[in-house]
Amino acid sequence: MEIRILKEADMQAVMTMKEAIQADKEALKLYSEGKTDIPLRSNIDVEAFEGQNLYMPGLAGSAAGIKIVSVYPNNIQKGITSVPATMVMLNEETGEVSALMDGTYLTRLRTGAVVGAATDLLANKEASVFALFGTGGQAQHQLEAILTVRPIKEVRVFDIDQERASEFAQKMMDLFAEKFDVKIVAVASPKEAVKDADIITTVTTAKTPVFDSEDLKKGVHINGVGSYTPEMQELPAEIFAKAGKIYLDTEDGVLNESGDLINPLKEGIIQKEDITGELGQLVAAKTAGRQSEDELTIFKTTGSAVLDIVVGKAIYKKAIEINKGQVIEM
Repeated sequence: MEIRILKEADMQAVMTMKEAIQADKEALKLYSEGKTDIPLRSNIDVEAFEGQNLYMPGLAGSAAGIKIVSVYPNNIQKGITSVPATMVMLNEETGEVSALMDGTYLTRLRTGAVVGAATDLLANKEASVFALFGTGGQAQHQLEAILTVRPIKEVRVFDIDQERASEFAQKMMDLFAEKFDVKIVAVASPKEAVKDADIITTVTTAKTPVFDSEDLKKGVHINGVGSYTPEMQELPAEIFAKAGKIYLDTEDGVLNESGDLINPLKEGIIQKEDITGELGQLVAAKTAGRQSEDELTIFKTTGSAVLDIVVGKAIYKKAIEINKGQVIEM
């Protein structure tokens, strides 16, 4: 049995953001068409070391695999990442392990790409101002995805740590200066971030809304990324009542895991029937997209193994084509 080991640099060499966005569209289309088997992730507490192991298995079309993500806060004291992750790809014909890849990088890539997919399908075509909330590990790929699908001229970055926001903005300017004609600046307040913004992405660990719905312009498209537990809520509940379209990556995941939707539903601000559908249904042209330039649209993602599996399979296939990574015999 041959296993291909793919590190972050190998994965970067074979998969562009544009390709990852297309792979995510295909993944969610498969999911919404019922051509996948994606159980909710299993969480196992490791009390002795104050850690948690999460297992995200699944089958998507002809692709099979499992992502293992661990959350060990005390790892920081050991000088290693507190959220290590590994993607295990399987040979769907034999069940043998075919690849091991950097799960942390895969998570960042596919999560940025799914927001890019939603923005490509829902945001106004000439959107030029983007507001990004949060500058953690996910932020770079969230930014790159939006720059990939829309002609953004100005990015406004807000973080509760203003020094970190300024450092991030400068780093991103240096990183993307040659590829995109864009100005990236740190701002001092949420109001300044969202004023006249055409697209907003929130990728924080906030438990209360990060901006005021009254500050939004007509026709804004909003991506909610960070709220992945019932206790977390980045988006103000009332914006869901104002939205013309509300799309989810997976209904099962979002309605069970995200406070962004759980709370407005519990409070009666919206009903389940007000949710337009899953993004995969829009990819398949089974539901309606934006109807006017003034319509407010929302996309909420909590992530799903279907994204890891389909993007992982695409990376694996390209790595074989151009012979990237290390191959070991078992």
